[in-house]
Amino acid sequence: MSARVLPDQALRRRFRRCLLGWYDVHGRDLPWRNTSDPYHILVSEMMLQQTQVDRVIPKYHEWLDRYPSLDALAAAHGKEVTRTWRPLGYNIRPRRLHAIARESVARYGSRLPSDEDTLLSFKGIGAYTAGAIRSFAFGQRAAIVDTNVARILFRIFVNRGDAKAHAMRKHMWTLSQALLPRKRVFDFNQALMDLGATVCIARKPKCSACPMAGMCRSYPAAGAV
Repeated sequence: MSARVLPDQALRRRFRRCLLGWYDVHGRDLPWRNTSDPYHILVSEMMLQQTQVDRVIPKYHEWLDRYPSLDALAAAHGKEVTRTWRPLGYNIRPRRLHAIARESVARYGSRLPSDEDTLLSFKGIGAYTAGAIRSFAFGQRAAIVDTNVARILFRIFVNRGDAKAHAMRKHMWTLSQALLPRKRVFDFNQALMDLGATVCIARKPKCSACPMAGMCRSYPAAGAV
C-alpha cells in the first residue's frame, strides 16, 4: 500500500479510541489545559516552542500574573516584556507576542481572532500554533502537526520514505486532519502531544507502553525519526 494512502475509517476509529482511552488515564495535568482563554493558550503555545514543559510552567504563571490580558501586554514597554520572558531564550518570541497583543487590541477589539487566515497573518503564528489556538481556545475541529505529532503519525501509519521531505510533511497534515474526531478534539490533540512527549519519543521510544503498538507499522523498534 502506498505511503500516502489514508487509513480506512475502521483504523481511524480504532486510533481515536485507543489514543483517547490512553489520554484519559495518562494525560498530563498542565495549567494551560484548564483554560479556554485564547490569550492564555497563545502564551502557552509561544512559550512551548523549543522549550521544555517543566521550564515553561513557572514562567507561564509569572507571565500571566504580570500581563493577565492582551490589553495589559499591549500596554507594556518592549524592554520590560523581554526581561519578563527571561530565561526562556529565543527572544524573538516575546517580541512577536507583544506585537500580536498590540495588533489584537488595535484591530480586533482586544480579542484574539478565531479564524485561521487572520491568525496566520500574525508574525509568529504558523500553521501549528493557529491549529492549537483554534482547537484549544475556540473548540474548532482543527488539526495540529508539530515535530512530535509528525513523528507519531509517520511511525504508525507510514514508516516508509523520508519523514522530513516536504511532500511527507504535507501528508502528515492531511493525515492529522483525517484522524480528527467529531467530538473531544481538544483532548485528541492534547493526547497526540502527550504521546509524542512521553512515549513515542525521538530516541528509544517506549513501544511496550504505547497504546498504538498493535497498529503501528514501526513496532517494535520505531528508532529515531
